[in-house]
Amino acid sequence: MNLIQRPRRLRNGSVLRSMVRETRISADTLIYPMFVIEGTNIKEEIATMPGQYRWSIDRMDEILQELTDAGVKSVLLFGIPKKKDEIGSSAWAEDGIVQQAIRHIKQQFPQLYVITDVCMCEYTSHGHCGILCGHSVDNDQTLEVLAKTALSHVQAGADMVAPSDMMDGRVGKIRAILDENGFSNTPIMSYSVKYASAFYGPFRDAAGSAPAFGDRKGYQMDPHNLQEAIREAELDIQEGADILMVKPGMAYLDVLYALKERFPYPIATYSVSGEYAMIKAAAMAGYADEAALVCESAVCMYRAGADLLITYFAKELAQYIKEGRIG
Repeated sequence: MNLIQRPRRLRNGSVLRSMVRETRISADTLIYPMFVIEGTNIKEEIATMPGQYRWSIDRMDEILQELTDAGVKSVLLFGIPKKKDEIGSSAWAEDGIVQQAIRHIKQQFPQLYVITDVCMCEYTSHGHCGILCGHSVDNDQTLEVLAKTALSHVQAGADMVAPSDMMDGRVGKIRAILDENGFSNTPIMSYSVKYASAFYGPFRDAAGSAPAFGDRKGYQMDPHNLQEAIREAELDIQEGADILMVKPGMAYLDVLYALKERFPYPIATYSVSGEYAMIKAAAMAGYADEAALVCESAVCMYRAGADLLITYFAKELAQYIKEGRIG
């Protein structure tokens, strides 16, 4: 039998496989999400996310140095304040925990690119992502506090803001307030497509942000919907978003692909806490090889269309890239 086409020819050896690889991954595209908490001398492991910690500002240099040494260049900050109230006022305080963390990073690790999550759930006493009117989140009132929060982050030195609340019109409101205050060059990475997902469970433990009542299905998206995701992305582009995000990652690869096919914009995805916890649990139980799972899941998200990957495995992935296990 004379076979002219033999695809296996290009799988013969690691050098050749790397040479013809279609999906390329760089540490430059990795973003590490981290939790900063008010207080001193705190490095507190998150029970539902083994190997991840809540950091006080005086202890965070440890992880920042590890990230830098590994080749990770970007972080996404989430704040955990001591004080919470109905309107989440500590979110935009000049001396808020995220604002303090930004200043510290810019002083001690000026080479790191600092992105900040803009939402209210960690700061409100009720755990919802905005200002309440009864038991519902008031969209338009929430826009005002989101804009103030984003501005306070940029004034503290943030390089980029990432609104995650899923209020209608928040990208436009944030773009306007940044432009009005001389920050027209500060980009917005919008959580354009954020589903009401069960994969967020460990994060809510990490950030202390579980809602006190009800759920977030009134503003986060229904996992059944794809066309709605496209519409949300279109609206964010119209309002001035610079980068679009899909969250979660692994379970929504079709959504990633759909956005990448339609929009000439950088696409980020967030490999969320539940994905991290599942890989950790499987590895700790001896059911699978952790490094192999981490690499393969990352490749899947990049192959589906991600240009940027927000992941708790950023440090490990950067190391695997150096070792040639992924790339």
